[in-house]
Amino acid sequence: MLNVYQQTITKPISFRGIGLHSGKKAEMTIYPGIEDQGIIFKRVDLQKDNVILANYKSVSSARLCTTLENKSGTKVSTVEHLLAALYVSEIDNAVIEIDSEEVPIMDGSARNFVEIFKKTELKTLNKKRKYLKVLKKISLNDGEKNISIEPNNQSFEVNFKLSYKNKIIGNQSNKINFQIDDLKEICESRTFCLFEDIQKIKKIGLAKGGSLENALVVDNDKVLNDQGLRNEKEFANHKILDLAGDFLLSGYRVLGKVNCYQGGHALTNTFLKKLLNEKLSISVLELKDDVVSKKIDNSQSIKLAASA
Repeated sequence: MLNVYQQTITKPISFRGIGLHSGKKAEMTIYPGIEDQGIIFKRVDLQKDNVILANYKSVSSARLCTTLENKSGTKVSTVEHLLAALYVSEIDNAVIEIDSEEVPIMDGSARNFVEIFKKTELKTLNKKRKYLKVLKKISLNDGEKNISIEPNNQSFEVNFKLSYKNKIIGNQSNKINFQIDDLKEICESRTFCLFEDIQKIKKIGLAKGGSLENALVVDNDKVLNDQGLRNEKEFANHKILDLAGDFLLSGYRVLGKVNCYQGGHALTNTFLKKLLNEKLSISVLELKDDVVSKKIDNSQSIKLAASA
């Protein structure tokens, strides 16, 4: 079911851990937000110009992770797993105070975030949630990579396909409907890399905090992590997780069917810019029901009504 009204948490939630790429320890506390505020990051280790909006326009880098930056050059990186967790947990507004440049990687997935959010009571706000409805198919190609979205009025659906020469990853794909399907395997799926690429990544100053505790590593025909894969399609599932987090940077809950082949953060961010510039192909909507109260009966039909 699609929620009609915006939501936030009712009390602060704290996390601590290490940054995957910076290798720096970080403490992060998420506070309730107000209606129409969206997701805001605040670097509490800095005294000024420390607020960063979680918006696609703030993306300054999409190399191996999503980095947000304000006009003063203040950054926060690897935001995608946390954003995906907020999306899955139906949280629209929050202020995220963090004392470092990178969100803690936790176990490399969104599982830790989602587990805590599920235990936290949410507050329904007065303003309605805004949805972005896709009216006709929009596509973007970048060499062998491609991504498209087409109309789906009732849900956000992602069909993701990977193609690796590596035998373990291979040609893996999965299709997920975020309003209907069980999202447990999506949330628990970890970031991954090939063992042969680790030194290349470290040479460009990334993955300083990476380990088998927070990343899935594949070496030829085996997974190096002791417990192996958490689910059969963990590689494709993690890509779906990343995409969901990056799509929240649109500022809306998107209604549409996404097809993506070999995509990543850079392709998604470029696609969001194109999507939001296609004014005749999209429409901003609010959900409409026949109940005066904000409490929605699941048995009642919910209709879409244009707000812009």
